[in-house]
Formats: sequence, structure tokens, C-alpha cells
Amino acid sequence: MIELLTAIEESALSVFIREWPSVFGFPTILFLHTLGLAMVAGVSIAIDLWILRGATAGAPLRLLGLTRTMWLGFGINLLSGLALLLAYPAKALTNSVFYLKMALVLLGVYVAVRINREIAARDGVGPVLAASLDLRRWAVVSLAIWAAATVTGRLLAYTYNVLFAYELS
Repeated sequence: MIELLTAIEESALSVFIREWPSVFGFPTILFLHTLGLAMVAGVSIAIDLWILRGATAGAPLRLLGLTRTMWLGFGINLLSGLALLLAYPAKALTNSVFYLKMALVLLGVYVAVRINREIAARDGVGPVLAASLDLRRWAVVSLAIWAAATVTGRLLAYTYNVLFAYELS
């Protein structure tokens, strides 16, 4: 495993991402990762709060545009996250907090898809839609998941034991 991490860290792409002396290098990747988080978690949180508010009184139920925004944000996060992983693979892959964050993100996406499917299935049912108790519970779970995913992501900067693979040998 150490050999693989070392090979990735010494690859031209990894060195380029990590050491490019420009604001368009590593800082831009971090910005894009934050932007993607805002799009995925932010839209999901907005929908959750809309549900918890009651989702009533003529509020629009067509969330297709928001769902597209979430998937665009997820794509941005996926690509920027892979770039961050390539820059410091040993730092991430030897940290249990990284795996917790990945699990929380996948769980958050699953819950967001589940919520959006239920809303879409109920769209057009009547002029007033009161969010079901089940949907409200999912909204609370979603809020907790995105809060935990954000905290674990932020902790990654501080919880690593290894920065480079050569430190493992």
C-alpha cells in the first residue's frame, strides 16, 4: 500500500496539483470543493427547511431545477475531491475521518434523492401539501448528515497522522 501511495504522490499530476505556484492551482481546487459543497448541501438543507416549515400554502413543489443544481454540485465535488485526494493520498487514505466523511456524503446524497423522489411523487396531488411526518423525519436526518459531513470534512485538515507516504516507511 505504501508503494502505491508513494507512486501517486510522486506522479506528475499530484506534484502539479500540490505545487503549482498560482492562485489557479490548489486554492482554486479548494474553492471549487467549497462551491460544490454549497450547491449539494446548501440546496438539500434549503429543501429540508422548506419541508420542516410545512411545505404548504402554495409553495412550489417542482424541484427539478434544484435537483439539477445538487447534481452539478456533486459533480464539482467529485472532481475537486479527486484532485485533492491525488494531491495528498496518504493524508486522506490513512485517516479514518476521511472514510467517515465519505460515508456521510454518500448517505446524504441517498437521503436527498429519497426526499426528492417522495416530493416528486406527491407533486400535483392537491393545492396544499402538508409534509408527512415521515418526510419531516427524513428532513431532520438530512440536516444532521450534512452538518456532520461538513464538520468531518473540515476536520480533515487537522486530524491526519501522515502527510506524505514516505513518512510511513
